[in-house]
Amino acid sequence: MQSNGQLTFSLLSASEIAAALNDLARLRISVFAAWPYLYAGDAAYEARYLAQFAASEGAVVIAARDPAGRMVGAATAAPLTDHASEFAIPFARAGLDPADYFYLAESVLEPAWRGQGAGKRFFEMREAAGRAQGFGRAVFAAVVRPEDHPARPADHVPLDGFWRRRGYRPLEGLVAQFRWPDLGATEETTKPLQVWGREL
Repeated sequence: MQSNGQLTFSLLSASEIAAALNDLARLRISVFAAWPYLYAGDAAYEARYLAQFAASEGAVVIAARDPAGRMVGAATAAPLTDHASEFAIPFARAGLDPADYFYLAESVLEPAWRGQGAGKRFFEMREAAGRAQGFGRAVFAAVVRPEDHPARPADHVPLDGFWRRRGYRPLEGLVAQFRWPDLGATEETTKPLQVWGREL
């Protein structure tokens, strides 16, 4: 268990992951409702998605808890082959084997706790978990929205600079396509997600 003075970070065991899925679903729905994901949370989808994630033998969850012990953030990872099949298409087109990659999935944190180093800690602990599982490469995916999207906040600061300081770069040609309903929409639409990666 690690602490940054206020938040405490822990790598959850398999049994702890199962017990934390409701908290993880709550955080995903809340955080991903904001820009740039604009995800209209769906409890049934969350249950299916997180059950699939938890079934992976390599599943990793880093929990961030406040001083009262409440889970206010989390970061997840798993072998890419155990994650969504949508990644298989761009990796196959690029001639890359998904089995070589450790996938850093979501990183979600309640707004009140941002700016205190949690993002860095989430990356460090997941990367360490990937190396411990024998992976030499890590990837994640970030949604790409049009610059003129009407929901883009005027003060939005992209995370590209933070990711680059961590050693990640966009992997050319690796763009996955995912579908979900935006807030206020009645139907799902397809969004491109750019894959970023680095050597571990």
